[in-house]
Amino acid sequence: MQLDRDTVERLIEQITKEVLILLQEEATAPASDECVGCNGQCSEKCPDKTREILNAGADRIANPVGHTNIAREIAHMIDHTLLKPDATQAEIAQLCYEAKKYGFAAVCVNPANVKLCAELLKGSPVAIATVVGFPLGATPPEVKAYEAQQAINDGATEVDMVINIGALKSRDYALVERDIATVARTCHNNGAILKVIIEAALLTDEEKIKACALAKAAGADYVKTSTGFGPGGATVADVALMRRVVGPEMGVKAAGGIRSFEAARQMIQAGATRIGASAGIKIVREAQARGA
Repeated sequence: MQLDRDTVERLIEQITKEVLILLQEEATAPASDECVGCNGQCSEKCPDKTREILNAGADRIANPVGHTNIAREIAHMIDHTLLKPDATQAEIAQLCYEAKKYGFAAVCVNPANVKLCAELLKGSPVAIATVVGFPLGATPPEVKAYEAQQAINDGATEVDMVINIGALKSRDYALVERDIATVARTCHNNGAILKVIIEAALLTDEEKIKACALAKAAGADYVKTSTGFGPGGATVADVALMRRVVGPEMGVKAAGGIRSFEAARQMIQAGATRIGASAGIKIVREAQARGA
């Protein structure tokens, strides 16, 4: 059978992606599904740690048949993130493989990498998150909405947008709310969720409160602390403040500088229901090593 050039190129592309996944599978050691020492019975052997996470309002904790593997459940709260501008296709393939292996909530990648992630994660429960108006937030609402629509068309199911920080600081609250609401409509019309990045390190406490209130009013699903490219990352104080403002019904994503299980645990205690991290594997392995 004679194959046309386009068909051959598609086959080569598909084979290349499958090989990348297999190479990463061989290169990465398997992770245990159970905690070290607890044998999956965390709710019985580590009740204090389990209670801390549950009391923090973590909306992804489950306790099947009386047992909770906290390491696994924390993995379910992590957006496995790779947003560096020089990320290669091989690195994106590895990110997707790791997300499936460890059970992360989502991968979070730049828009240009969404389509590849959608192909690699097809049939997987791992969500595909991307960023718009990133990292400055200084683009018009319509441009952010277009970015979001294109990303959703490519396979994104979650969108993390940066607010117009300058407008917020100028007290142009109508523009900030329209900025968020425009993207929220695009996301919700397509079955995607919206996380709003407020870049807390650039804001006063008063501005953080206003940003969260505007995000809630505009229909966002989450508020998020940081891009990871600003002057500072997530802090426990900011997460607690954001949780107080949005109440129990919205998600709070802590992102930026979270590189250990202890840091993740503190964020969850403060009210975070999602963690954005490039160190997700390290966090989960530390949780396993502690028997959490």
